[in-house]
Amino acid sequence: MATTYEDIDVNQGADIAIELDCVDEAGAVKDLTNHSINAKLKRTYKSTDAEDIQTFNAIVQTPPTAGKLTLSLTNSQTAALRKGRWVYDAELSFVDSDSNTIIERILEGQINVIPQVT
Repeated sequence: MATTYEDIDVNQGADIAIELDCVDEAGAVKDLTNHSINAKLKRTYKSTDAEDIQTFNAIVQTPPTAGKLTLSLTNSQTAALRKGRWVYDAELSFVDSDSNTIIERILEGQINVIPQVT
């Protein structure tokens, strides 16, 4: 599966959910049985301060054979984000038959946090 690049606008203080449909190289639905998803956003690629890092709530939807993932942030999480440009990525992982953990970056890009007034 190739990495997809996508820029996203996020409104501060709003809930956000991003649904991903995963397909293999042939275009068929990817079976996500025994896979897990991890995704983070950071103020910059080198950010280390906790206030500049946020972890997405990331799940493989049921049934995993449907190839669907959800990345989400709650309104509290987005309210804590400073306005401006952030970077993010999402990685899919599984353990192969030789007990090796295989990690594949499936999505990356920039997030523009739009400030809230309310």
